[in-house]
Amino acid sequence: MAWRCYRATSRFTGKIHATLRESLISTILFVCLLFPFTTEAGLYTASDQVVVLTPDNVDSVLVNSTAALVVEFYASWCGHCIAFSPVWKSLASDIKEWKPAVDLAAIDCANQDNGPVCSRFGVRGYPTLKVLQLLYPTRFPRNVRGLRRKIIDKMETHAEPWPPACPPLETTSRAELDNFIETNSVGHLALLFETPNSYVGRELTLDLLQYENIAVRRVLSTEDGLVAELNVTHFPSCYLYYPSGIFTRLHVQLEVRTFYTYALQRLPGVVRAGKPLPVTSDLTKNTTEDQLRPFNRSRVYMSDLESTLHYSLRVELAAHPVIKGEALSTLQRYISVLAKYFPGRPVVNNLLKSVDMWLKGEKDTELSYSSLRDALDNTAEVPNASLPEGVRWVGCQGSKPHFRRYPCGMWTLFHVLTVQAEEAADPQEVLQAMRSYIHSFFGCRACATHFENMAQESMSHVGTLSSAVLWLWSHHNHVNNRLAGALSEDPHFPKIQWPSPELCPSCHGVKNGEHTWNQAELLTFLRSHFSSEHLLSDYLEEEAQLLSRQKERLVARHQEKEQEAKRGAERRARQTQDTLLKPQPEEEEEEEEEEVAKEQPAEEEAARAGEKVQISEPPPWVKPKADVSHQPQRRPSIVGLKFRPPQEEIVDLDSFINQHYKALRAAARVSSRVKLRTLQMKEQPQPGAILEQGPVLQLGMQPVEPEDLLGQHKTLHQRILTGKYTGSEEEGALEMYPHPNKRRWMSLLSVGFSRLDISLCVLLYFLSSMCLLAMYLFFKNRRRPRRAKVALP
Repeated sequence: MAWRCYRATSRFTGKIHATLRESLISTILFVCLLFPFTTEAGLYTASDQVVVLTPDNVDSVLVNSTAALVVEFYASWCGHCIAFSPVWKSLASDIKEWKPAVDLAAIDCANQDNGPVCSRFGVRGYPTLKVLQLLYPTRFPRNVRGLRRKIIDKMETHAEPWPPACPPLETTSRAELDNFIETNSVGHLALLFETPNSYVGRELTLDLLQYENIAVRRVLSTEDGLVAELNVTHFPSCYLYYPSGIFTRLHVQLEVRTFYTYALQRLPGVVRAGKPLPVTSDLTKNTTEDQLRPFNRSRVYMSDLESTLHYSLRVELAAHPVIKGEALSTLQRYISVLAKYFPGRPVVNNLLKSVDMWLKGEKDTELSYSSLRDALDNTAEVPNASLPEGVRWVGCQGSKPHFRRYPCGMWTLFHVLTVQAEEAADPQEVLQAMRSYIHSFFGCRACATHFENMAQESMSHVGTLSSAVLWLWSHHNHVNNRLAGALSEDPHFPKIQWPSPELCPSCHGVKNGEHTWNQAELLTFLRSHFSSEHLLSDYLEEEAQLLSRQKERLVARHQEKEQEAKRGAERRARQTQDTLLKPQPEEEEEEEEEEVAKEQPAEEEAARAGEKVQISEPPPWVKPKADVSHQPQRRPSIVGLKFRPPQEEIVDLDSFINQHYKALRAAARVSSRVKLRTLQMKEQPQPGAILEQGPVLQLGMQPVEPEDLLGQHKTLHQRILTGKYTGSEEEGALEMYPHPNKRRWMSLLSVGFSRLDISLCVLLYFLSSMCLLAMYLFFKNRRRPRRAKVALP
């Protein structure tokens, strides 16, 4: 019933819905056309150690390449390609050290721009692998080990000459070995004895291709002379051979490729190509203020964790003057995790908890870093709470100031937090706090982007606290593998797959001849290594000294604020004093009136003495010159304000004339008073007669007020802008407006205007009225209906 009512009363509902659907479809199509790259994103990125081919770079990568390029042709919509992509990524990570000789690439044939490239190489199915001009059959191996061996087979069976970067993979004999020792001066020669069907020697040769001062050669078990000379009884096995004829066996935990590679890379003098040779004395010399401290590489130091907190909270966050929105939520989550799980000293934990409580109590939508810094510096004076200032790197120190340090400390901090959060309700609490902090605040933006990509791929799969610990460990190793050999790698602390066999032998295993990680043993090791009981407190500042220094800093800060407030008060007082010393316009006018009043009696006295009356002040049309030389310049009230140079004044004609007439009127009044007193003095009798007449006559001789005589003078008529006047100038009577009662309405209308302005306005008004009247009459005559002519019969 309701539906029918709705349909009946909504006549155009169907059309409206259709219009909305069309608009929505149009919007979606527009977005797809505007952002086509979102739908054409491939399965690989440069961070996967895979070269992403495009029509722009395919020729430059393939032509004259020094490496054998293995290319995967795939379609991003292909399900098998999607399932194969993790294997291809793992292979790229596994043979990363082969890059001078072998490199992996991929191209998405589903992208229309890449279609001509795929057609040029004759690709018809996906995925297809191709090594230079050799096309793999459709049934290629789908695992890392099989693909790795397949690449080696193709390199050995390829008839054409290979690029110069590819090393020799064939076996060696005693004669070739003697020739190599005579013609080369490498520090170490590793001989790997193996069976004919083994790939360990060839893989090891490629693994050490990027390292200098070492060479690897294969020796088959059928080479009886060398086998007997070195007394080889186990295959595979590795021996170090020196020109003097001395040889020794390389002892490893497991006779597999990974352990051999790790052991040979750690030999003295073996360095990655392009890296300077590490000098032992460099460890004892440092250009920074702090000398390198001796430490145990198998332990975690609390000094590193506190240094990380200081740099994170006082240095990195200081780059954000105002924290709001998502960044503020990130900060609250980060501080909350630290307050819950940081295994620090009591003074540090108290400080973190106080900051956490303060942040939770804040109701504002934004936060200034200055207020956060006050909380970190404990300006509220929370008892027994302090965060050390400055850094003291121990386990994270590098051989040079730009190596390791804060990135190492950040990884260590979050490893510790994931292990300490054993009783957390949310297994992703620490990981999400780390993810959001790196996304919002971490200074290395490229690092933040890489970490965010890793988090988007697999962080959502973390469902337990144990998996959170292992997730962070595995992705830390992934980053180490990606950055191995980079300029940021410290030659004294190379990036390896951690933990090393020496640090945790039980964490490593072998399965089908390949290295594997023992997850159970690894989890036990991580929980023990990053536990609070395993942390070392070496190089820490004593708590009492820490609190004392904090108190001194707070006292110094209070004194500095008081001095700043005092300076501000003095500055405001000076500004107020400068403002009061500035002369006011009203006071200047009063002073001028007093000066005029003082000048009038002086002129009257001069007239009594019979002197000629002269006006001492200049005519009003002459602009007086100010004596600037004797007037001290007043200091401006605004600090830093420069004195403005004197500017030429613009004379207002109306006010100029008014002032002129006022001056003439004042002069006329003075003149009339002088004349009147002169006449009275002439008519006054001698002093003796006056004494005889008595007091009655003296009363009759009082002077007449000049105002009475002025009222009898004729009015002087002014002509505007002509300067001509009519009237009795000889009597000295002068007025601005002779008849104020009759022309009061004109004075009201002329406020701010001259009479000429008013006359022009009246004239223009009259002309416009006449024009409108003429137009009205014209159109009236045009619209007059014409009489219809009646035709005569």
